[in-house]
Amino acid sequence: MKAIYSKAQMDYMKAKTVFENRASVLEKKIETTRKIREVSQEVMEGLVVETGFHAAYNELITAENNLIQWSHVTIKHEKTYRDNKQSIEQMYASLNDSPETRAQIIQLAMKIR
Repeated sequence: MKAIYSKAQMDYMKAKTVFENRASVLEKKIETTRKIREVSQEVMEGLVVETGFHAAYNELITAENNLIQWSHVTIKHEKTYRDNKQSIEQMYASLNDSPETRAQIIQLAMKIR
């Protein structure tokens, strides 16, 4: 049976795919440019904008934030949340302090059905 995803989950999956595609394009552009000239900060900034990597990154961050917010609201209806409220709230409170915690919350949010 096909999984049913929320809008926040679908938006995140789409943004992640676009970001990964733009990252791949950027890597190829860097390699091509490196053969022709040195890749300075200025050149790199131009490539990031030209390939759409910067826009894709911003969209991914927005989608992640929406997914995290959606999961925080949604999880409050679960028994597991009520049983572990303090530790879960601490995890959400520290999500901006730790990339690992942020990644963990995103992974868990994608498992919510």
